[in-house]
Amino acid sequence: MRAILVDDDRLTLEYLAQQILKIGGITIIGKYTNPTEAKEKIIQQDVDVVFLDIQLPKVNGLRLAEKILKQNPEVNIVFVTGYDKYAAKAFEINAIDYLVKPISMNRLKDTVQRIKKYGNTISATNEKTPPLYINVLGPFSIEKVKGKAEFISWRTKKAFELFLYLLRYRDKMVRKSFLIELLWSDIELERANDLLYTTIYYVRKTLRPFYKNIHIQNALDGYVLRTRNVMVDFEEWKNNVHSLPELTEQSIDKYLDVMSKYKGAYLQGFDFWWAEAERHNWEQVWLSKALEIAEFYYFHNYFMEAKKWYRKICEFLPETEEAHFALMKIYDVEDSPSLVKQQYQALKSFLEEEIGVSPCNKILEWYRSWENKIVLHK
Repeated sequence: MRAILVDDDRLTLEYLAQQILKIGGITIIGKYTNPTEAKEKIIQQDVDVVFLDIQLPKVNGLRLAEKILKQNPEVNIVFVTGYDKYAAKAFEINAIDYLVKPISMNRLKDTVQRIKKYGNTISATNEKTPPLYINVLGPFSIEKVKGKAEFISWRTKKAFELFLYLLRYRDKMVRKSFLIELLWSDIELERANDLLYTTIYYVRKTLRPFYKNIHIQNALDGYVLRTRNVMVDFEEWKNNVHSLPELTEQSIDKYLDVMSKYKGAYLQGFDFWWAEAERHNWEQVWLSKALEIAEFYYFHNYFMEAKKWYRKICEFLPETEEAHFALMKIYDVEDSPSLVKQQYQALKSFLEEEIGVSPCNKILEWYRSWENKIVLHK
């Protein structure tokens, strides 16, 4: 790991260098008291981490860090200061750590270990990056190995929502002002800015184990969620659905394969208002394809497969009357009156309890006619 140290106090600079060398694992390739000279060297050289004092002559260390990260977004920044009042802003800039003087050896060891753990991102991006799978259909999960979900602990619900929103617009800039309006519209602006900076830090910290694939980058007055070899199940499913041909006996297997990847609604279980329209839209796309498959099987008298798909529809979207109705008619053909009644009652109960309506007239008339038929047969 290659490091550059920047501090306007020569004694502090030498002391920090000695302590880092005692710990080991980091090569110091430059020590500067002049921030302008330091910036030029950092941009020109292959640097992994910069230990940067915040209170520098003529330029604020926070502002200098922003300029450095615009030129080299992969470098790690460790802020060193005599005050803790800059912590929120420091982490918003994407600092890997924030050290308050006087720095103890144990505290510095923790920082060095953190740098070693997450460091040398430059060489990491030059290596072949293995895929990272992010699942937002049904239960949320992240997988380094397909089928093996990683446990993700989000510090706050806001941090999780911020990540999901940036993921929705990954590799595109999202303005800070919009994120504040999205998450803290009812809070005074200065306080909301502090919350945004802190939350960005929490998200970055959570994402560090996946840094080769995904990280947040500052971009002017916003943020960009940068991704590399990241597979999002929702995006893949949408692309696959769009590419489906007409449903025939030859293409049915392709339909089944694509539909098997739909594990549930987009961000299922989360009440984010910005996700509702997209969730509903793609639920309806899934429903149209599921009905198409069920009707295909029904038309070809494959009742076992038709029932399977109509039941799946009733499970995912229980308000879909035509699926319940189709099952009632199949059970009638199979001479299973108890199942006809059971299906009708399930539909009736759901509509009355959840929506406050009765089944449509077409179903009501069919069911009354069916009941009369059953009575006559008895």
